[in-house]
Amino acid sequence: MPAPIPLAPLAWTALRLGAVAAVAIYAGRARSHPKDARREAVLDDLPDGVTAEPHRAEAERAMHGAGRFRRTFRLRRGGPGFEVDAAALGRFRLRRVG
Repeated sequence: MPAPIPLAPLAWTALRLGAVAAVAIYAGRARSHPKDARREAVLDDLPDGVTAEPHRAEAERAMHGAGRFRRTFRLRRGGPGFEVDAAALGRFRLRRVG
């Protein structure tokens, strides 16, 4: 019976994909907290692209950065699609500790 040997990797792959799907369904149904409107407004006001600004204070040097990626993808011309909007703010700071 050589058939069960080639099916073993397929069974493990199906088990892994099933576990990922179960976690995704659980996470999708989990109760989420309401979004803070002020934070959402700040992220909505970011310009498209990536920006970085150096900042130097007395005892620290910092780099403040922001980025936004917004694209609309359509499956076919004039058909349904979806919009991807990713925004992030960040700071990298170095300080001398005495």
